Amino acid sequence: MKDINVLVTGGAGYLGSVMCEHLLSEGHGVTVIDNLMFGQHSLFHFCANKDFNFVYGDVRDKGLMAKLIKKADVIIPLAAIVGAPACERDPQLAESVNLGAVKLLNRLRSLQQLIVIPVTNSGYGTKSSEVYCTEESPLEPISLYGQTKVQAEEELLSSENAISLRLATVFGMSPRMRIDLLVNHFVYAALNDGYMVIFEKDFKRNYVHIRDVADGFLHCIKHSDQMAGQAYNLGLDDANLSKEELALKIKEKIAGFYLHFSEIGTDPDKRNYIVSNKRLREAGFVAKRSIDDGISELIKGYRMFGRNEFKNV
Repeated sequence: MKDINVLVTGGAGYLGSVMCEHLLSEGHGVTVIDNLMFGQHSLFHFCANKDFNFVYGDVRDKGLMAKLIKKADVIIPLAAIVGAPACERDPQLAESVNLGAVKLLNRLRSLQQLIVIPVTNSGYGTKSSEVYCTEESPLEPISLYGQTKVQAEEELLSSENAISLRLATVFGMSPRMRIDLLVNHFVYAALNDGYMVIFEKDFKRNYVHIRDVADGFLHCIKHSDQMAGQAYNLGLDDANLSKEELALKIKEKIAGFYLHFSEIGTDPDKRNYIVSNKRLREAGFVAKRSIDDGISELIKGYRMFGRNEFKNV
């Protein structure tokens, strides 16, 4: 599928600034709407591209969104208050952006317009790390962030021509970097602090590189006729890792990184699950960029900026 017009809300963010690159490289027209709430400059390098357009605005603005949607063949709603801490800080804002704005998009679009939404594996909550979570597993989010994303998925999949990608914990460099995501944070701490105390080291999660996520969205667009109407887990098949396993991988690449796995105390983040990506694999897409390569990438990237940049709260 070539020369389609894609509307990306929140396209100047961590995922969006990489997503736009991949969409443009495929020859698609891309319009981004973003309020630049972090003052980011992550899309400057696209301004010379005639297929790129930027609109400064709020995704909750019905009049503005109605105008933008008219020109779109595909809608990718990335605008969100992301992560449990940011959502708890302003619950009303989180619900209005993460859920309310998605409902608005769904009301405004025609059923001929495809919508592909990212949600989160966080919806699986505190499942046992012994049994794989599939798309049929009950969703039991333990944070407001997870709850709003699950509700947004339900809203879209109850209508036609929608696909949901349940993302594993994302890692990798981006023009609008985030260091609060687990792999990104662990590597940052290893380089800048030289040590880390880890609680509940056996808690597991699945992981995926940011560029594999962008490629996954492109795959959904190309194969929407076969994929619409379902949710798909998107992660690395060989990266259902415990925090201990992840930290030890980083230690192999960063000399002098001191780790202490505490038997006393708890982690406020209780997510603990392993995930099957079989449904997406059977739909023809496999994430390929490894955790090891991602760690090496992050080490290079972190040499370019100092401490306390790119926070999400």
